Amino acid sequence: MQQKEVRFGIIGCGMISEFHAEAINQIPNTRITAFCDNQINQAKKRALKFGGGVYTDIDIVTICTPSGAHMEAAITAVSAGKHIIVEKPIEVNLERTDRIIEACKRNNVMLGAIFPRRFMDSSRALRKAIRDNRFGTIVLADVYIKWFRTQEYYSNGGWRGTYKLDGGGALMNQGIHGIDLLQWLMGGIEKVTAFTGTRAHSGLEVEDVAAVSVKFKNGALGAIEGTTGSWPGENMRIEISGTGGIVIMEDEIFSKWQFKNETVEDNRIREQFGKKESSNSGGATDPKSISCEGHRRQITDFVKAIRENRPPQIDGAEARAAVSIITSIYKSANEQRTIIVE
Repeated sequence: MQQKEVRFGIIGCGMISEFHAEAINQIPNTRITAFCDNQINQAKKRALKFGGGVYTDIDIVTICTPSGAHMEAAITAVSAGKHIIVEKPIEVNLERTDRIIEACKRNNVMLGAIFPRRFMDSSRALRKAIRDNRFGTIVLADVYIKWFRTQEYYSNGGWRGTYKLDGGGALMNQGIHGIDLLQWLMGGIEKVTAFTGTRAHSGLEVEDVAAVSVKFKNGALGAIEGTTGSWPGENMRIEISGTGGIVIMEDEIFSKWQFKNETVEDNRIREQFGKKESSNSGGATDPKSISCEGHRRQITDFVKAIRENRPPQIDGAEARAAVSIITSIYKSANEQRTIIVE
């Protein structure tokens, strides 16, 4: 039996909307019917490339506006009874995040928020190893996002580098994927102590470098380092270290996968995800250099969730965690004290 076609509208036609549109066009029985942007030529450009232009019969709206403008677009869409998918971060602070979550509950519509790295096979293999207690007692868990963005990236973006619309800098915009992945792997962050600064760019309201000490809810310690001032930009790196093993993941590959008690599965994982050659992928230098595969997998899950009447794997509460951690980091840096994550 042919499944009913799911129709999408996309609000905000900047760079990230291309990844949403390309991902949607790869999912069977889905179609983009509308693009919306306050720059009409941008909307026309996306519609010409990906199809769309009919402004009725929309099931799901994806929000791709600047981060600090997510709430208004989201509440308008859910008030019209539409399910919504919101690009990361779901919003720039917890108050605006919670208003989106509450509006979705009130209007009985589904909410998803984009964190595509959780859907990659290597991320899931690492999470399974943690849950299977392969590491023994985890002592340290760290994420390093040493990326590079030019001065023009901020100057030409208009909204980038502002607290109102960007919500923050190297952590809220770029580092949030790694921070979310780390907290998801480890089961949450309890408290943070942070230093932030702006050293590599001029005219920014936000940080372009941050160093954070972390205590996880499971008792392990760790570090978060993020910058957009490290030329030429390196792959995001996550390290998990414990009494029974160590894993180093660089973007979607494992440069180290070693456990005290080896299994046959370990050889398969090293072969499948082992480091073949060095490459700057994942947006380390060029924000357009990422694949839409993670978006495709996540949006596919969201469509299935609607059809199966179940929550999506990343709902509003899941997306809220990263915003809570990053705003706690900013508070810690501003107040020069340790902050308990809300």
